[in-house]
Amino acid sequence: MAYLIDGSNFIGYSSPRSLKDPQAKYRLVSRLLIFQSLKKTRVLLVFDGAPDLNLIGETFQKKKFSVIFPPFGTNADETIKKIISKQTDLRRFFVVSSDREIKRFAKSKRATSLSSKEFNRELQTALKEHRKSLEIEKKVTSLSPLEINQWLKIFKDEK
Repeated sequence: MAYLIDGSNFIGYSSPRSLKDPQAKYRLVSRLLIFQSLKKTRVLLVFDGAPDLNLIGETFQKKKFSVIFPPFGTNADETIKKIISKQTDLRRFFVVSSDREIKRFAKSKRATSLSSKEFNRELQTALKEHRKSLEIEKKVTSLSPLEINQWLKIFKDEK
């Protein structure tokens, strides 16, 4: 399973004011890294514009997670279409964009198209599950100082 995400389009949907915020890309990347690790899926995130040097290092160019900027003279839409065209198995390949042209192109190639709204719901659900699991983990692994003292007393008495 793989997700090809039109990053600027998704940011524009999920928080329109963030389009001008340079931190918006980093926030999206961090959320998608969690999503990718939870879903054990591949994520290809395509942004418009010049490459951001902070997002093109090894951390963001892995087999399962890639941040992609279009080559000079092209845009994200063209890059997304090329990526879709190169895929050999599109049965479990999800293209995330609310751009009508990209959605139409994805469907013509038999890829599953998800709107930004649909994917945002899926992303929010995954992030909520992640937060819940972290809370459960905290509850399970944390001992209070009183409990620690009681355990220390028990082990001291056994000697």
